[in-house]
Amino acid sequence: MAKQKKHKLHKKPPTAAKTIDNRRARFDYDLQDTFQAGLVLTGAETKSLRMGRGQLRGAYVTLKDGEAWLLGATVQPMQTNAAHLDEADQTRTRKLLLTTRELAALHEAKNQGLTIVPLRLLTRKRFIKVEIATARGKRKYDKRETIKKREQEREAGRG
Repeated sequence: MAKQKKHKLHKKPPTAAKTIDNRRARFDYDLQDTFQAGLVLTGAETKSLRMGRGQLRGAYVTLKDGEAWLLGATVQPMQTNAAHLDEADQTRTRKLLLTTRELAALHEAKNQGLTIVPLRLLTRKRFIKVEIATARGKRKYDKRETIKKREQEREAGRG
């Protein structure tokens, strides 16, 4: 008897991990502790974010009733699911999933006068996560100093 070949089930090819960065946050704030938090999303939002159609500019995190919420993050709808996301839903408030210990650390940082800013959205494997950080706002002269350092490094790399 001849051996029969087993048919392998075809899995979806793994999608490349997409990240949506908030580059402005690294310029405007002096970052301290970072956390990774899960994000409560709808199916249409998940699909849009997996395709890289999101923006964190101007977004921030607030603590309310012992929970963390992401405000101001934009998820642009794709053409296929544009009917599901109207203008108000694109920037709606989204709940962050954190452990009790992480929430306590964020609450303590908030009491010390720090801001909580989202740094990037990570779409790895099965979950979509947001990386957040406690930060202190930079002054104007700090920002000028950052620009000066960046230009010096660029010149050193060229020369």
